[in-house]
Amino acid sequence: MIRLMALAVCMMFSAGVCLAGPVRIKDLVNFDGVRENDLVGYGLVVGLNGTGDGLRNAPFTEDIMTNILERLGVNVTGEQFRPKNVAAVLVTATLPAFARSGSQIDVTISAIGDANSLMGGTLVMTPMNAADGEIYAVAQGTIIAGGAAAAGDAGAVIQGVPTAGVIPSGGRVEREIEFDLSSLTNLRLALREADFTTAGRIEQVINANFGKRVAFMLDSGTVQLDIARTDMQSVAHALGRIENLAVEPERKARVVVDQRSGTIVMGEDVRISRVAVSQGNLTLRIQEEPLVVQPNPFAEGQTLLVPRTRAAVEEEPGIGLAEVPNGASLSEVVSGLNALGVSPRDMIDILKSIKAAGALHAEFIVR
Repeated sequence: MIRLMALAVCMMFSAGVCLAGPVRIKDLVNFDGVRENDLVGYGLVVGLNGTGDGLRNAPFTEDIMTNILERLGVNVTGEQFRPKNVAAVLVTATLPAFARSGSQIDVTISAIGDANSLMGGTLVMTPMNAADGEIYAVAQGTIIAGGAAAAGDAGAVIQGVPTAGVIPSGGRVEREIEFDLSSLTNLRLALREADFTTAGRIEQVINANFGKRVAFMLDSGTVQLDIARTDMQSVAHALGRIENLAVEPERKARVVVDQRSGTIVMGEDVRISRVAVSQGNLTLRIQEEPLVVQPNPFAEGQTLLVPRTRAAVEEEPGIGLAEVPNGASLSEVVSGLNALGVSPRDMIDILKSIKAAGALHAEFIVR
């Protein structure tokens, strides 16, 4: 199945599915200052059905539970409690750009103790901090867990990850990030994949749309926009005009290999110099078959274990050399490699060897 999937992906690419086409500028760049911010908090989940933390193994759960109860006016100093329906969790979320006070965001809940499941639990009000240490949101609500777990005396079954879940719209923004977009006179467009050709095309498309020079390529990853020369009402109006302009991006030739799944993906611009490839497997088999030797009945002697070893070398019949012509296109590369009749994992080794030989003209990425 893995082989069929890998070959299907290669055929899709060779058929021209991956041919570069016009892409909107908003899908190629990030606007300077217009970004998301990560939030994190430490909280408590209650209402679990006996699947919470064991407080003996997770004393920090007892500490946060004590702090919450004391804030609510309940004095539990010196008390011993061992409930199994609470769990300490980390709460994470992403604060969108220009999020306003009172707006809601999704939050993710992850257990950090030995809780078995967060299903049915409720997150108690949890402040969420940004990298500067300030509180920007507060999270609370019922958790939707993404799995299930069941256990008995002799076995257990777990589906998904029951120790993590989400609360849709469970976080409420309490503080806005100070960023005055309208005061900018120049704005940088940062390319997600730096490339001089793509940056130059973005510059040309923007200048052609405005009929004058308002964009300037600073380097392979940055294009600067002169807001004042656009004659637009605001920065937002200028960005709204240029973000949907279409540009044909230029990409590097890449071969991406995932060794865990045996997946191979090659870009359209991959080229191979003339090279001959042969592949075969050599298998060494060593088998131990010890023999027990015993004396005859009523005879003097002792039982001995005599070692016996069988060793063999097996080599698959050769498949000859498959030639890949000079400057081969992607479809020719795929055809040449498929002619070897090897599995995707063997094909990964072949591509590595071709790269080591200096015949593969592409960036080789192994994940």
